[in-house]
Amino acid sequence: MPCGREPDNGGGSHDGNTHVVVIGGGYAGVMAANRLTRRDDVTVTLVNPRPDLVHRVRLHQLVGGSDDAVVAYRDVLAERVRLVVDSAARIDAAGRSVTLGSGGTLGYDYLIYAVGSGSAEPDVPGAAEFAYPLATLEEARRLRAALDATPATAPVTVVGAGPTGIETAAELAETGRAVTLVCGGVLGPYLHTRGRRSVAGRLARLGVTVVDGSGAKVTAVSRDAVRLADGRELPSEVTVWTAGFGVPDLAARSGLSTDAVGRLLTDETLTSVDDERILAAGDSAAPSGQPLRMSCLNATPLGARAADTVLSRLAGEQPDTLHQGFHAQCISLGRSAGIFQFATRSDVAVWLHIDEGMGARIKEMVCKGIPGHLSKEAHKPGSYRLHRSPGGVAKRRELLRANGARTAGAPATAPDPAS
Repeated sequence: MPCGREPDNGGGSHDGNTHVVVIGGGYAGVMAANRLTRRDDVTVTLVNPRPDLVHRVRLHQLVGGSDDAVVAYRDVLAERVRLVVDSAARIDAAGRSVTLGSGGTLGYDYLIYAVGSGSAEPDVPGAAEFAYPLATLEEARRLRAALDATPATAPVTVVGAGPTGIETAAELAETGRAVTLVCGGVLGPYLHTRGRRSVAGRLARLGVTVVDGSGAKVTAVSRDAVRLADGRELPSEVTVWTAGFGVPDLAARSGLSTDAVGRLLTDETLTSVDDERILAAGDSAAPSGQPLRMSCLNATPLGARAADTVLSRLAGEQPDTLHQGFHAQCISLGRSAGIFQFATRSDVAVWLHIDEGMGARIKEMVCKGIPGHLSKEAHKPGSYRLHRSPGGVAKRRELLRANGARTAGAPATAPDPAS
């Protein structure tokens, strides 16, 4: 049964400790929760609807049958972090409390909002009814069950040619499935032209039919077909929908300021523009209205940054601002190939990439490295340092100036954690 403590009057601490609630147990939330245990006088509660960490970068492997895409929290979460298996229904910023889906409440002194992202609601006729999204563990399991119930020779269509679509198409083709990848535009929009050619070549060798160009937008989905803008109709016994992500509406429902997508608006210290006791990290954060690309590459360091902001305030110090200094994209292309696409500090792909077998080994190293970072932080909080890599500050400020974004830093006076 989920458990929770009753909110303190005004959310204040009555036991001498500072209480931090982290909503969301993905990469960002777990990193933040672990890092907060650096201080003995900080009590951390992690709220997550599942009893295990979803290893999201392996969901396509779950669909293909080569991984279960979950990691036990006992392997990555600090012992001092209290796990509450429940959902967050509402945030009461004024009362500093979180109402849980089960009806209980949790009081907090600080809140870290790390609810992540999921599938965007498709607006294409028939997609919601007949297509299978692939952004959550439950969706991946449902898709896997559908594939298991379908003959191996049945045509499968993957809609969306970002990393998830490419990885899923390759994974299924490698198992012998007849796969068509519908791009809705170009293959791998983030990739450099050279990287895109490499990916296209690998998909062709796997037998994937790639449909791209202006006419490759899906206009309708039925039980056994996908219709395109140019009039073509592709037979499809199973249609996988990977086109776009959305974020939960918890922040908006709680009266907090969000961007157009629903991400919590923050300053450059990841502090909510509405409340200095609320911070955001991961896919659900929109610092200065200029969010980073939704990815594991950004989620983990954002979790560390949010935790550092809280710890700085508790120490009476000015929090540091956001500066992500490394960008890239890593895509698996089945179990024996992949691509690591390098990028500038502005997160724009460059000509350099590593592909084929070495690309697969790098991708696997990344997949193993994520829980490795979390586990290390759980046992030695403060050891993670990638969010402090030099070089990202100037590029970030240049981006903000170019877009006229809000660049406010931390409040001039740190709040009293016991007030």
